[in-house]
Amino acid sequence: MAFSSGGSKGPMADINVTPLVDVMLVLLIIFIVTAPIMTYPIDVALPQRVINPPPQLREPPPPIDLRIDADGSVYWNNSPINVRDLQPRMVEEVQRDPGNQPELRIDANDDAQYQVMAKVLAAAKNAQMLKIGFVQ
Repeated sequence: MAFSSGGSKGPMADINVTPLVDVMLVLLIIFIVTAPIMTYPIDVALPQRVINPPPQLREPPPPIDLRIDADGSVYWNNSPINVRDLQPRMVEEVQRDPGNQPELRIDANDDAQYQVMAKVLAAAKNAQMLKIGFVQ
């Protein structure tokens, strides 16, 4: 600190900020140097340009509308079906054209039983259906 005893104003007590500025500059240089070291690279798989485009896909088959009511009844395109008969029917649909499967649209009532929904989803998985969607 610098004290001045001269003049009629009395002693002058000012804070010397030079050491504070020096410390702040050193810290700034340390952060600038170490900041690039703390970054981690993130791999991003960007799409690549294809010279030969893939052949045009076939028209998808019409979707399958599966409705589950609150009482546990299941409807395949508005026709009642037993839950036990779902998997063979799904397998039949998948085997028609495995590369171009129909979309299974499940419309479940808000009060539908979880057990029925679990059986429907298990049947779809076991039949290897790839396109499954839920309708609200």
